[in-house]
Amino acid sequence: MIPQELIKEIRRVEILTRRMLDESFAGAYQSVFKGRGMEFTEVREYMPGDDVRTIDWNVTARMGRPYVKRFVEERELTVMLMVDASGSERFGTQGKFKGELAVRLCALLAFTAIKNNDRVGLIIFTDRIEKFVAPKTGRTHVLRVIRELLAFEPDEAHRATDLQMVLGFVTRMLKRRSVLFLVSDFIGTGYERALEIANRKHDLIAVSVADPREIALPRVGLIDLEDAETGEVVTIDTFDEGSRQAFFKLNLDARRALENKLRRSNVDSIPIMTDAPRLLEPVQGFFRKRTRRNR
Repeated sequence: MIPQELIKEIRRVEILTRRMLDESFAGAYQSVFKGRGMEFTEVREYMPGDDVRTIDWNVTARMGRPYVKRFVEERELTVMLMVDASGSERFGTQGKFKGELAVRLCALLAFTAIKNNDRVGLIIFTDRIEKFVAPKTGRTHVLRVIRELLAFEPDEAHRATDLQMVLGFVTRMLKRRSVLFLVSDFIGTGYERALEIANRKHDLIAVSVADPREIALPRVGLIDLEDAETGEVVTIDTFDEGSRQAFFKLNLDARRALENKLRRSNVDSIPIMTDAPRLLEPVQGFFRKRTRRNR
C-alpha cells in the first residue's frame, strides 16, 4: 500500500513537470537524441518538393506515374537515469535538497522521453546498487520511477558514493547503445577510466548537482561542517577571511577538476544549482549546445 503522502508528492512532481514541458522542448530532445535509423513505412504518389532520391522506381514503372518511399525514424531509444542517493545528496540551503532537485530533473527527462516513445529505466546508487528499474515506456512506468526516487530511504551504512561501480554496472548490463544521465554531485575519485568506457559504449551525460554553500560560505561566525558521507566534522570561523577564501578555492578547484575530467572523457555535462530559478534553462542550454555541434 502506497502511503497517501507519497501519492500526493508523486502527483505534485508530475504536475510541476508537465507545466515545464512543451512541444518545443520535446522537439529539441528528439533532435538531440536520434533514433537507431530510418524505417520504411509506405509509398505514396510523388509531390513537388519531394527528394527525387526517394522515388520507388519499381512502383513508378508499375503505376505509370512517380511514387516515393516514406520513412520514419526508428527510435527504440533507452534512457537510463542513474541517480546518486549518497549522504551528500541530502544537503541544500535554498529551500530544497540536492536530491529533491535530482528527482525533479529525472521526472522532466522521463516524461520527455516517453513523449518521444523512448524507454526509461532507473538506477539508484550509493556505494552499491540500491535499486534497478528495467526500462519501459508509458506514463504509469514513469510514475513508478518517480515513486521509487521519492520513497527511497538510504541505509546509514551506505552513505558514500562509488561512481566507478555504477558506471561499470551499467556498461555490463546494457548491451544496446543507450542514453545515460548520471545525476550526482560527483564526490569521489578513481572513476575516470570507467567514465571513458561508459561513454564509448553509450551516450553519457553528466548532470552535476550542487548547492551555493558548497562553494562559498557566508559570514556567520563559527560553524560545524559535517561530511555527509564520512561523518567527519570540521569547525570553521567564517568571520575569518582567510578561512572563507581557502574554502572557496578548495571547492572551486574541485569543480574545475570535474570539468576537466568530463572534457578529457568527451562527456557532455549539465551543471545544475539548487538556487537556479528555472530547472528547464540548463537542460535547454545543453540541447542548444548539442544541436549546434550536430549541424
